[in-house]
Order: sequence, then C-alpha cells, then structure tokens
Amino acid sequence: MQPNRIGATVVLIGTLCLYGCVAPQPPPDLLAPTDAQMKIRSLQTRTFDLKDRNAAIRGVMASLQDLGFIIERANEGLGLVTAARFAEPNYYDVLTITVTVRQEMADKMSVRANAIYNNKPIEDPKVYQNFFAALQRALFFSQSSTPSP
Repeated sequence: MQPNRIGATVVLIGTLCLYGCVAPQPPPDLLAPTDAQMKIRSLQTRTFDLKDRNAAIRGVMASLQDLGFIIERANEGLGLVTAARFAEPNYYDVLTITVTVRQEMADKMSVRANAIYNNKPIEDPKVYQNFFAALQRALFFSQSSTPSP
C-alpha cells in the first residue's frame, strides 16, 4: 500500500471510532402533551356540580340516547360509557363517542367526551358543545325530578 492510502485509512478508521463514542440523542418525549392536544382536551371536558357519580353516568346515557346514540357499554365502576350511531346522510359512516365521568371533588364531577367519526378524532368544538348542552339538560331534568328530602 502507498503511504497516502495508509494515512487516509487510519484517518477514516479514527473518525469512525470517534463517531461511535458520541452519545445518542434522546428521542423526543412521545407521550408529552402538545398544545393542540391540550386545546382539544379543554373542548372535551366539562365540570358539573354533582355529588353522585351514578347520577352523572345516568345523565350521560340519557343525553346520548336523546342524541340518537345506542349505548354499547357502560361501566359504572370505571365511570365509562361508550355509544355509537350511524351518521346521516350516509349510513355507512359511524360516529362513536366514549365518555368518562370521574369525581373531581366531593361535589364536582368531571366529564370528558371523546368523539370519533370513521376512526378519525373529531376536533370540531360544536360537536362537544352540543353534547354538553344535551348533558346539562339531562342533568337538570334528573335533578328537578328527584324529590328533595
């Protein structure tokens, strides 16, 4: 081998060895919430003045049924309700919604709705406003129909 080639080979091998010593860059935190996710979450969540979680879940189910949904699953222990309906005018399209109810404080319930249209999340605020307006009415009617002690 010629001396120039030997020198170039040594420099190349040395560069590769030094490059191997560089610490890998940490990947971005894939589970960290983004600003867009936080904005959507704020649209999807409302807090209601309620003490009874079961009453809140019954209100969620009543409002979903009023909106034309069919309740698929309801788990009172987890505070989870899942429902679906066919979207108009194309009855091949499916709109599903999952609602979670959790106790935020002794007299407050947090309700979060997550709507999906044909496996794509819905980000339109009007959809969530309509659901929460229906839920507010259902909770009002259920509270006004229960006799006070």
